[in-house]
Amino acid sequence: MAELLKKMSEINAVSGNENDIRNLIIAEIKDKVDDITVDTMGNVIAYKKGSDSGKKIAVAVNMDEPGFIISGVTEKGYLKFKAVGNIDPRKIISKKVVIGADKIKGVIGMKAIHLQTKSERENVVAVSKLFIDIGAKDKEDAEKYVKLGDYVTFDTEFMQIGSNVKGKALDRSGICTSLINAIEKEYKYDTYMCFLVQREVGARGAKIVSHRINADVILSVSSAETADMYGCESNAGAKLGDGAVVNFADRTIIADKEITEKMVKAAKKAKIKVQSQVLMPQTSDGGAMQSGADGAICLSASVPCRYSHSPVSVMSLDDINSMTEYIRLFLNKIGEMV
Repeated sequence: MAELLKKMSEINAVSGNENDIRNLIIAEIKDKVDDITVDTMGNVIAYKKGSDSGKKIAVAVNMDEPGFIISGVTEKGYLKFKAVGNIDPRKIISKKVVIGADKIKGVIGMKAIHLQTKSERENVVAVSKLFIDIGAKDKEDAEKYVKLGDYVTFDTEFMQIGSNVKGKALDRSGICTSLINAIEKEYKYDTYMCFLVQREVGARGAKIVSHRINADVILSVSSAETADMYGCESNAGAKLGDGAVVNFADRTIIADKEITEKMVKAAKKAKIKVQSQVLMPQTSDGGAMQSGADGAICLSASVPCRYSHSPVSVMSLDDINSMTEYIRLFLNKIGEMV
């Protein structure tokens, strides 16, 4: 599993530029499913036929990550950029990045502290004040390597640390890995495994897929920021290593309470490590999936992740495995619950 997670993490997949990760996912699942559809937006919909076609069951994860896009080149050869998705600008200064299909190396820079004004030192610096340095002599030199519209991602090496891993974009890499591993099993009902694009810019891919498959029941899987680190005042949130998070609600949906309770009970009976969360402070693709087409019963689950939407995040391999087992449980038991 760690090998697949490493490939996922180190692939660049900024929203709108999911080609490479889509190709990896298709290569991993093509021999495990009956059909794969890639729609006009780039969503991957993998269909696995069940013995009973009376219900359509879907599991959805996103495969994109936040990042940047090149928006200009200065006369001195520095690259200006805009954020794609939600990234805290306080975390990106002096971080290494790669740019475009050729993976040009660069670093996000700003004026040195002794050149900054008092206001610049005391306030969060806007992205518009930052730049990317690729070592170009001038604008003409920079434009030999980079062009407007090139995507930019963090240049972060994946590493396993005991039962945890650190790397870029683990929030989407972990959930994609969980779903890929769950596809190995056979399930009773027709199942749609959905790997979605452009979640980080407004769940755009989810809106299309919900209408395309018109599922009866959906499990929306995302990541959950943990509350078990130094400086957090509350321990009420998700904890790394305590298993898959079962969400009763997030910022986009209120999950079906009765079925969620049944799933928690079934998971504990099956000795799958889970932790419950009443209101996940993040969004998911669940709202778009639930409200599309004829509507659907929607459940929400997450893999705990520290420092998401930053140059480096941390996840537990045990939690990723727990999510795989929870997805399998959902696909096996949901027919009895609806």
